[in-house]
Order: sequence, then structure tokens, then C-alpha cells
Amino acid sequence: MVEETVVSPGKRLRRIMRIMREYHFLSNFYHQKNPEEVCQALEELGPTFIKMGQILSTRSDLVSPEYIKAFRKLQDNVPADDFASVKTTFETETGKKISEVFKSFDKKAFASASIGQVHHAELKDGTPVVVKIQHPDVTKLVDTDLALLKRAVELLKYVPTGITVVDPVKIFNTLSSSLKSEIDTIQEAKNGIEFYRLNNGQSIIRVPKVYFEYCAPKILVNEFMQGKSIKYLANEPLDKEDPEHAQAQQGTRHELAQALVKNFLKQVFVDHFFQADPHPGNILIHKLTETESQDDQFAVNKKFEKQVGNTNFSYQKEVALPPYRVIWIDFGMMGRISPSTADGIAKIVLAINSQDIHEIGQSIIPMCEQVGPLDEQKFYRELGRFLRPYLNIGLADINFTKMLYQIVQLCKNNNLRINSQVTMLVRAFGILETIIAKLDPSISMLEVARPFGQRYLKQHFNFRNQLDNSLWSSYRAIKAITQMPGKLNTFFDAISGGDAQINFHYSEQEQLMKWVSRIVNRVIIAIILAAIIVGSSLLVEGSADHPHIYRLGVLGYSLAIFIIVVMTISELLQRYRKYRQRKKEYGKK
Repeated sequence: MVEETVVSPGKRLRRIMRIMREYHFLSNFYHQKNPEEVCQALEELGPTFIKMGQILSTRSDLVSPEYIKAFRKLQDNVPADDFASVKTTFETETGKKISEVFKSFDKKAFASASIGQVHHAELKDGTPVVVKIQHPDVTKLVDTDLALLKRAVELLKYVPTGITVVDPVKIFNTLSSSLKSEIDTIQEAKNGIEFYRLNNGQSIIRVPKVYFEYCAPKILVNEFMQGKSIKYLANEPLDKEDPEHAQAQQGTRHELAQALVKNFLKQVFVDHFFQADPHPGNILIHKLTETESQDDQFAVNKKFEKQVGNTNFSYQKEVALPPYRVIWIDFGMMGRISPSTADGIAKIVLAINSQDIHEIGQSIIPMCEQVGPLDEQKFYRELGRFLRPYLNIGLADINFTKMLYQIVQLCKNNNLRINSQVTMLVRAFGILETIIAKLDPSISMLEVARPFGQRYLKQHFNFRNQLDNSLWSSYRAIKAITQMPGKLNTFFDAISGGDAQINFHYSEQEQLMKWVSRIVNRVIIAIILAAIIVGSSLLVEGSADHPHIYRLGVLGYSLAIFIIVVMTISELLQRYRKYRQRKKEYGKK
């Protein structure tokens, strides 16, 4: 059950503060240090905070790679509620008794996590299902914790941003919406229905059916599908004593890896709706029995239909399927991208394969929100320096989580904010790439994605529009060429007559001007200080018989000393911040 019955906000706040102080939560999280201590704090704080950590493990644009790695290990196994509590929740949410809906219902849950627990059951027609039931008071506890956190975050806006590594307000807003979506079982049911419609029956891919008529805000009823996590197959050693069996194992793994990659790319480029958390626990492998193999032997590979007059002609090609199936489960965390974003991703994939830095940069910028002035040439230079080492190593050696975090920071430094759905997609891509590398190291997702990207762009290529645009561009170019001699003549006349000027722009001009301005300000302050000190000295020397004039001279000394101390402290602070910034950048490399 939930870690504790929902208590008053005051008691809950005191408990949160005590645990956060014990593990130095704010200091560690602000500076992205000691992720293990932060994880321990989250586990002690209960379901809301555990789920927040799990959500953050999917967001490389919000926290560092070290934190993502630690958050993935968060454990949310909690004791299951007793059957009386389950029965009450089901009847309250659905308005029906368990016996009215199910032929049988296991009183003991086979799994329990922070948000809910899962039971085996059978519908009245004998269909085996799994029933996910939310723990009592989870919604109240989450609402209480979010309200308390919102108040705390409002106070954090007074903390200077220069000493923090992360943006707490942005993180809270993201977590709040994601967490509310996580505990909304109806949304998960709708996700499952859409994913089933788009992917079930695609080659060896299978998706459990959602029985929406039995679902409620705290109840989810899915078709039961047998299977083991794909990690067991990926970690299974090859048979060294039997070469034929080892070759068969490799063939199975290759087919599974190909099917997974192609299906995921279809989710991205065709459906624009993808599984955002494809870790091994959400991908099952099921070996068919003889009876199941007879009922599920073939899949339609090609289908053609055409009507001529009143006659319909149809043709379809079936292919034999191997005796195993890949099953996607758990649709609480899904991603959705727009067609224009899919276009951009396809262009990035092709640009990465061609190793064209400028083209990669041109594809990234449209997928970002510009939040300040952008120097494109500076962005391309920094992107080139960052990407070249990655382009020269194998994809299997790339740490996608770390690479994404660094790209996000690079964009942030250039006043660009990457779409959160894109970062979620790249993170999912990286997780799946890890699974594929274990199944078949010879397969690279980026290499398989290249033809997908090419086909996607070809399918969305409008020849008529492109021809019209080309003709219009050609007309404008020809018109501009014919006007060129007259424009050049006007230009040289203006130059010779002194009516025009040529300006040169230095690429680091803004930084140089800031540095010059700082030097000039220091010189002016030094001159003023020298004048104050000289004037004060004259007043002190010539005021032996005039105590008021003497005090005025001493006041001048004091003012000069105060200004010097303030300037020294300011300089030391600035040097310290630069040192911290360099240290942080060095740590990311």
C-alpha cells in the first residue's frame, strides 16, 4: 500500500524537510552532485518523489547523465494492498462488483509498484486479462506533495541562477504535468488503444488489447500476454559446444533486432506516436506453442486493391513468420511528434550519416525555440567541435544520454531550447540502441534509420510544389542578374561620392566590446579614486587647525578604501564563477 495514509499538509511538509536536510537534497540536486544520496531521499519520500525520479530519468534535457543513470535504478516495489482494499477501489471506481465483471479474479497481486498493483483475472467469456488497480489515496498524496513543492519552488526563484546547474521551475512544471498524466489511468488506456491499432499484427509485433469498457480513472484492464523480458534473451550466452545451435541463436536475435528497429522507426516516421520508455521490462518475447503457431503463421507483406468499373481486384502477399513474437507493454509514457518534427528528424538522420556538420546544424535549429539572439556561425562552429569526435567513432561506443545532455547544453548556450518531445525521442532511441547492441552488435539503428528517413522524405516530397518553387526561384534569380550591372554602378557611385560606408563585423565583437567597456570603467574608477585620495591627502595635511576639514579628508580615505574593497570582492567572485563554469564544462567532456 502507499507508504502512509495521507496526513495533514503540515506533517507531510515537516517529513519532506527532515528527509531533504538529512540527504542535503537541495544542494546536491541544484549542483547535480551525489545522485545516490538524492535517490535515497526520493525512495524515503514515497510514491510521488519516486515517480518524479523515474520521469526525470527520461529527460536528458533537464538533468545530468549521472543523475539519469542513478534515477533509472529507483526501486518502487511496495507491499500490495489487501483484497478488501482492492475490492473497495474497484467497486467505487466502476460501480460494479468484481464478480459481475470477471469469471475469476486472483486475490493476490503478482506485482506492486508505487502507483498501483496488478492482478490476474478472467473475463466472463474466459479471456485472460491483467487488472491494474491504483493504490488508495495515491491521488491525494500526489496532489498534496505537488502543492507543497509548488510553494517551495516559488521561493526558489529568489536564488541566484548563476550558482545553479538546473532550472527548478522548469523541472517542476514538467514533472507536475507528467506525474498527473502518469496517475491518469484513462489516458494510459487511450494510449494503449491507439498503440494497439497502429502496431498489433505488424509482422511479429503484438500489443495487448485494452478493454476500455471495464476501465476507470484508477482501473486498467488489459489482455494478458505471456512472455519474458527481452533482457533474458539478450543476456543468454551462445552455445559454444553446438555451433549449429549458436548460429540459430544468432539468427533469432538478428530477426528480433531487425523487427524491433523497423517497428520503432515506423512509430516515429509513420505513426508519429512512439513508446517513450522502451526499456527491457516493457518489451516481452514469447515463443509460440504448436497450437499458437498454426493459428498465427503468416502476415500480410504487400497488399494491392483496385476497382475497375464494378469489379474489385485485390492482391496480397503473405510471408511466413518465425515462431516467436515481440510484445510491447506499458503505455503510461508515450511520445508524440508533429509531421514537421518528423521531417526534421529524418533530415538529421541523413545528415549524421553523411557527416555534414552544417546540414546537421541547419536541421537542428528549426526544431528548437529561439529564446534570445542567435549567432548561427558561432553555433555551427561549436556544434562542429562537439560532433566531430562522435562522427569518428563507432555508434556502439557512443553514450547517447551524455551526448544528448551536451547537445541540449550547447543549444542552451546559444539561446536555443530543444523541443521536449525530441529529447524524449532521442533518449528512447538510445535505450533501444543499447538493447539492439546486445541482441546483434552488427545492427546500427542509425544505419537502419537512414533508408527510413529517405523513404519518408520521398513520400512527403511534393513534386508539383517543388517545381513551382524552383521555377519561381529561377525567375527571381534571372531578374536579379539582369539588374546587377545597374546596382553595381549605383553602388560604386555612392562609394565615390562618400554617400556609403562599409562595416566589418568581428565574430566576437560583443564579447570584445564588453571587455573594452569593463577596462574603460576600471580606468575611470581608478582616476576617480586617485582624485579622492589626492584630495583627501591635501585636506588632511592642511587642516591641522580645522577638525571639520580633517574629518572630511578622513571620510574621503574611508570612501576610497570601501570602493577598493568592493571592487576586490567583485573581482574575486567573478573569477570564482568563471572557475566554476570552466570546471563544469571540463567535467562534461
